[in-house]
Amino acid sequence: QDLPILPLRNTVAFPFTIVPLIVGLPRSVKLIEETMEKSRLVGLVAMKDASIEQPTPEDVYSTGTIALISKVIHLPDGTLQVIVRGLERMKIQQWVATEPYLKAQIEVSPDQVVESVESEALRRSLLDLSAQVAQYMPQVPAEAVELMRRVTDARLLTYLVASNLKMEVPDAQELLALDSLDDKMRKLISLLGRELELLELGKKIQSEAQSEIEKAQREYYLREQLKAIQKELGDDEGQASEIEAYRQKIAASGMHDEARQEAERELDRMSKMPPQSAEYGVIKTYLDWLTALPWQSVTPDNLDIAHARQVLNEDHYDLEELKDRILEFLAVRKLRAERGLNEATTTDDEVHRAGGTILCFVGPPGTGKTSLGRSIARALGRKFTRMSLGGVRDEAEIRGHRRTYIGALPGRIIQALKRVGTRNPVFILDEVDKIGADWRGDPASALLEVLDPQQNHAFRDHYLDVDFDLSDVFFICTANTLEPIPAPLRDRMEILTLDGYTEHEKIHIARGYLIPRQIQVNGLREDEVRFEEDAVRLIIREYTREAGVRNLEREIGSICRKAATRIAEGKAETPVVVTQDIVRDYLGKPRFFFEAAMRTSRPGVATGLAVTATGGDVLFVEAAQMRGHEKLTLTGQLGEVMQESARIALSYVRSHCSELGIASCFFDESELHLHVPAGAIPKDGPSAGVTMVTAIVSLLTGTPVRSDVGMTGEITLQGHVLPIGGVKQKVLAAHRAGLKTVILPSRNEPDLKDVPEDVRREMSFVLAETIEQVLKAALEEMPHVESIAVPQPAADVSAN
Repeated sequence: QDLPILPLRNTVAFPFTIVPLIVGLPRSVKLIEETMEKSRLVGLVAMKDASIEQPTPEDVYSTGTIALISKVIHLPDGTLQVIVRGLERMKIQQWVATEPYLKAQIEVSPDQVVESVESEALRRSLLDLSAQVAQYMPQVPAEAVELMRRVTDARLLTYLVASNLKMEVPDAQELLALDSLDDKMRKLISLLGRELELLELGKKIQSEAQSEIEKAQREYYLREQLKAIQKELGDDEGQASEIEAYRQKIAASGMHDEARQEAERELDRMSKMPPQSAEYGVIKTYLDWLTALPWQSVTPDNLDIAHARQVLNEDHYDLEELKDRILEFLAVRKLRAERGLNEATTTDDEVHRAGGTILCFVGPPGTGKTSLGRSIARALGRKFTRMSLGGVRDEAEIRGHRRTYIGALPGRIIQALKRVGTRNPVFILDEVDKIGADWRGDPASALLEVLDPQQNHAFRDHYLDVDFDLSDVFFICTANTLEPIPAPLRDRMEILTLDGYTEHEKIHIARGYLIPRQIQVNGLREDEVRFEEDAVRLIIREYTREAGVRNLEREIGSICRKAATRIAEGKAETPVVVTQDIVRDYLGKPRFFFEAAMRTSRPGVATGLAVTATGGDVLFVEAAQMRGHEKLTLTGQLGEVMQESARIALSYVRSHCSELGIASCFFDESELHLHVPAGAIPKDGPSAGVTMVTAIVSLLTGTPVRSDVGMTGEITLQGHVLPIGGVKQKVLAAHRAGLKTVILPSRNEPDLKDVPEDVRREMSFVLAETIEQVLKAALEEMPHVESIAVPQPAADVSAN
């Protein structure tokens, strides 16, 4: 018998049951309309996949139900509401048509009914279970239960219960496909038993819950109910799977025993909490941090000394002392690795932590401190990360926040290690001299543990609250000056000084590094722009005045951009040769010039040398005399030590008026004013003492100071010139300013070895022990000056 087949979504129709259907597909609508005009019989089969729009014979089950269409209602939206009544079970033998709708040859397949004692026992068991389930379902009236008790036909009872029991389509289809009625009842009893257990469990949970609960409590109750149901069904895939995932992460992370015990303790607490709990999220975040840290992840070191030397030379010019120190570090690690002196065999703690040397690069801005750290990382084959400490005032930035605070996080040390993914990166701590301190704590004190090779193998972050080994991290600090760094922190670091570059070195750096980089950055090719050496020298002298090369690179980049613009517009032929005229054309008027000659052309002005956070610098000391009475005015934001130097200078001049050819009563009838530009910049230190004496003598004798001379040194009341610091930076500053002669204390002669050889060749040095030698070298001819008797210094005069 051929019968039209109507596929059903998410529904299995049983015999003897009334099934309401909504029919909307055009071919299904056509099927119903044509069937109503004929036999009104239709085959109902369930679909295997409800998401398919146009099911084919392969998409439906082969066992279904023959149904009679009882009523059809046409709805306004064009769909049909159809009431069908199941008649008998059927099986599809052969498909005969797919258009305009499915049609198949079917075979009526009634259930196999065997009258026996077992069948009767199954019927009664099914009836009892159905009645028990109905008791837990308030929507089922008592009359319906009584009606079921009056049904004596086991087959009718089976389909009646099956049609009212909530089942998944595969379970319902399996029930329908069973040929034996006894098998059907056994299957149905099993499903009813599980449903009854669920309902009883729900009743138990409901009885234990409070009768009146707020919205949050109600949500908690429902989640607990769901969790209990999932637990009973063995289907707890939510929280349990998450807990198991964390347990696997902890096992795979390689953390040490203390951290693993803490992680497992927190995981046990988490497993006993509801997921919506606030503490649940806190513990989850904590476990995420613990399991994501590189406890055992280490990048193998590249211990090839030749390769490291090549990388350092490729990235930086000169800096031989620093390069040698890095190569020493590599050589030590290589020998220790080759000779088996590893952590497992070494007992001496100091040797055990020898690999954790902390370096501190100190120098003016733009001298390559941070970029040198990147080169070290590349030479070692390690990952690179950095942390800027400029302006950091909160200790928690280093050590992290305790987990009791909302939004707590680990410190930036731990964050950087998680981000880089290894526990032995090259770690740059930038601007360590600019750390602040306030009521939130002192970050510099927190760094004491981080930067101590004897302690940092057990660094304890406040958030993690377990030890983390930082001994394999290659820490490198950078600073502009050493003075702001606390002494305990400075004591933990090996200080390596980067002084300013000479003009010769800047030319090499520009041609070897800066110009190729700026040509590439600005979209040019190497053969399109060429800088002449005189043009680079002009940029250095007239457009930059710095210890480093940052502004030099900025000006070179400006020229490259202007050249790129003209090449892009077709206004320039390649290659563009950058000459001195093009530099002046592109960069405009010069920003710097040698002003010592202009400043010292009149008496009363002397050229001094100083050290600042940006390297060495030239400063001018100006003296002026006016009517008054024994008054000394000091301006220029001078510190206490510098003010004392000014008073010492005045006292020395007054006590040696006759030898200097100055009227002994000059201070009785006039007052002096000493000014050190620029007035907005604070200045301090004793090294301007000789400069102040020279300026005062120049003013009172009317003798100008030589325009090509710079000087530095501390003075005493007896006229001795005492040593000072920062000789190399001061000489380089004098060289940048175009000075040809530098007056230094004689006891600073050994410091001249640090000055680059090309600078020493271009300059002359006067080593003075007394102020008389300074005046003779600094002032122009003074025939009336007598020899000044200077007492011999004591043997224990200390250097400053």
